[in-house]
Amino acid sequence: MSATRLRLRVSPKASSNRLVGWHGEALKLRVTAAPERGKANDAVIGLLAEALDVPRQSITLVHGETAQDKIVEIAALDDGEIKRRITAWL
Repeated sequence: MSATRLRLRVSPKASSNRLVGWHGEALKLRVTAAPERGKANDAVIGLLAEALDVPRQSITLVHGETAQDKIVEIAALDDGEIKRRITAWL
């Protein structure tokens, strides 16, 4: 199975790590980490891995390393399964 791309809208330096919901076609999430030296990106990957119940290694940041709008690639899950797991997490 090929990897699926997911658009994200990230708010760093939040009071808690959490998925907020859908913001158009993007999943909005908040992380407590500051956007410095990759800390927020690492927190985003950790939160997604937990929510999707996949290993961290199966999630790759492919676009938006220093931006709030990001794109990640998730191995071994199709779009429908990703949305089902996120909806269950919310």
